[in-house]
Amino acid sequence: AEALLQHRSLSKGTPVIVIRRPGVQFATAAGAAFCIYFPAVLYSLYLDWGRGKDKNMEQQQSLRYRLLDELRGLNLISMMLYHGMWDVVFLFGITQKWYIGRPGFLWQQSICWVFILLSGFCLPLGHHPFRRGAVVFGAGALVTAVTLLFLPEDVVWFGVLTLLGSAMLLTAVLDGLLRRIPPAAGVVVSAALFWVTYPTMRGFWNLPGGRLALPQALYANGLTAYLGFMPKDFFSTDYFPLLPWLFLFWVGYFLHQLAGRAGMEPLRRSVCPPLGWMGRHSLVLYLLHQPVILGVLTVAFRLMRAA
Repeated sequence: AEALLQHRSLSKGTPVIVIRRPGVQFATAAGAAFCIYFPAVLYSLYLDWGRGKDKNMEQQQSLRYRLLDELRGLNLISMMLYHGMWDVVFLFGITQKWYIGRPGFLWQQSICWVFILLSGFCLPLGHHPFRRGAVVFGAGALVTAVTLLFLPEDVVWFGVLTLLGSAMLLTAVLDGLLRRIPPAAGVVVSAALFWVTYPTMRGFWNLPGGRLALPQALYANGLTAYLGFMPKDFFSTDYFPLLPWLFLFWVGYFLHQLAGRAGMEPLRRSVCPPLGWMGRHSLVLYLLHQPVILGVLTVAFRLMRAA
């Protein structure tokens, strides 16, 4: 999802992407991938070991809502294809006008909308929301630290993992209060607030009668950028602030409450088990996919040029 700002800047005629040599980019990305992937694998092994201690592991697996895992896996494939095209366009210089225009932007938005909605929808299914939120937030902090060290020109501040971790932690804190809200009202109000705050980065909010200009004093520094009030000198290759995306997360949260246990029974069936495996390991695959894609593309382009 890191091309959100680039799409908007390109549409205004001010590109913010610098084409660089893919070989150098791949070398730094490989080092970054090791720093990110190694602790992620250790954590995954720890979780698998913990699950293995549970005598009811097979029963728990049979009770999973497999269709949700498979939808997450399908969306993960869409994200990988999108990022692969991003590399082709911005790193290898293959111009694709549709990609930097409205079709590419809609593709990018569909990916992040599904991920955020699914995360909110699935949060009540877990038993340790604070732990899940802390892990995802920590993964986002790790991405920031590694890109700051290895790829400072492509640093990630407040990326999608930071958003999801923050949303999980905030929802866990407010869970008692949120559960008092009727689910249907929660869906409607959260969707309305998402629509109102969607253009926060552009300096205004949507209102039924027009636009509400926001005070420029709100767009002060990096801390306000975390909330959604991004100063003009702020840059991140993956930027998902709390406003408006927290409200989309809550749409998914309230949709889960609205569906109820009986309404979710059809989600237990499986359509494509390999997609379910990807969905269950989405965090590790998310952290690893871009360096792998970049490596494959680097080899492929070198072979084509040699031929």
